Amino acid sequence: MASAPPIQQQPAEMARLPATTAHLRVLQQSFNHKLLEGEVAAGGFRWEFRWHFDRGELVVEPSLGRALIQDALFRFLVKSDYELEPGGDYAFIVRAKF
Repeated sequence: MASAPPIQQQPAEMARLPATTAHLRVLQQSFNHKLLEGEVAAGGFRWEFRWHFDRGELVVEPSLGRALIQDALFRFLVKSDYELEPGGDYAFIVRAKF
């Protein structure tokens, strides 16, 4: 009988993906203007955002650290914008360590 090849184990630091929890608060929503405004915080950074959901345009300010959050925030908003309500607090995972 042939034996099965050994299972290779990855080191613990390679097995875990880096992750940071981002906290989002919706401040204002306008269906007339097709706009969602809010703030998001992660890893000691804080940003304000405007999501023009009719054209898929996301504006994030200030620019400091924007590259860390913009793609993950965009994906979260595309997936969840219809579920978000003004005054609501939400969280999502960013696959990066801040």
